[in-house]
Amino acid sequence: MSLSPDLSGRTALVTGSAKRVGRELLLRIADCGANVAVHYNESDAAAEATAAEARERGVDAVTVGADITDPDDVDSMFEAVESELGPVDVLINNVGDFDARHWTKIEWESWRNVVETTFYGTVLCSRRALPAMCESGWGRIVNVGFADSDRMHAHPVNFPYFVAKTGVLMFTRMAAADTQDDGVTVNAVSPFAVENTVSDVSSFPRGRAASFDDVAAPTLFFLSDAAEYVSGENVAIDGGRLPER
Repeated sequence: MSLSPDLSGRTALVTGSAKRVGRELLLRIADCGANVAVHYNESDAAAEATAAEARERGVDAVTVGADITDPDDVDSMFEAVESELGPVDVLINNVGDFDARHWTKIEWESWRNVVETTFYGTVLCSRRALPAMCESGWGRIVNVGFADSDRMHAHPVNFPYFVAKTGVLMFTRMAAADTQDDGVTVNAVSPFAVENTVSDVSSFPRGRAASFDDVAAPTLFFLSDAAEYVSGENVAIDGGRLPER
C-alpha cells in the first residue's frame, strides 16, 4: 500500500509546523499534493522557510501566526487560511509545550502554558475546523499524543505534559464518536521520542529515537482514503517500549 495518499486539491493546516516534527509532517503532506498552511507563534522566519520549501513541491503554501490558546487568534488563523487556500480538510494538531521539571518546581504559569498549548489548543483548532469538514463530508484530524498516555502514564517529572496528552487522547476518542456519521476521522499518533531529541538514546528501544519517517507513516495512513473507517485510534510510535520495565 502506498504511503503517499492523494491529497491533491486538499488544504492542510499543521500547527507548530515551522520547525521540527511539525515541519516534517507538513512537508510530507505537501509531497502528497495538499496545499499547506504553516502555523507558527514566534518562529516567523522559520515558517517562511518551511513554506518556501513546500512550494518547491508544486503546491500553494501560506504562513499563519497565532496563539492557539486564544479562541480569537484561532478564528483569525482559520479565516486567513480559508481566504488564501480554502476550507481546511486536514488538521494536524502538533503543538504542545512541555516543562521537564519536577511537578513541585514548575511555576503555575508554566503549568497553564503546557496544558493550554497541548490540550486546549487541540480542542480549539479542532472545534474550528470541524464545521467545514462535516459540511463537505470529508475531513481528517490527527492529534499528536505521547506514548504511554493511553496507559495513564504518570511521573513526577513533566507531569502536566502527561496530563495534557492524556486529555488529547480522550478528546480524540470523543471527537471520533461525535463525527462518525460526517465523513470525518479523528485519530492520534503518539511518539515517545523523535530524532530531534537531545536525550541519550542508547537505552531506547532499537537503540534509537523514532525517525521523522516513523511518525509520518501512520499519519499519512490516517489521511488516506484507505483509512476512512478508522477513527478514534491511537498509534504509539515507541519501538515497542514497555514503561514498566
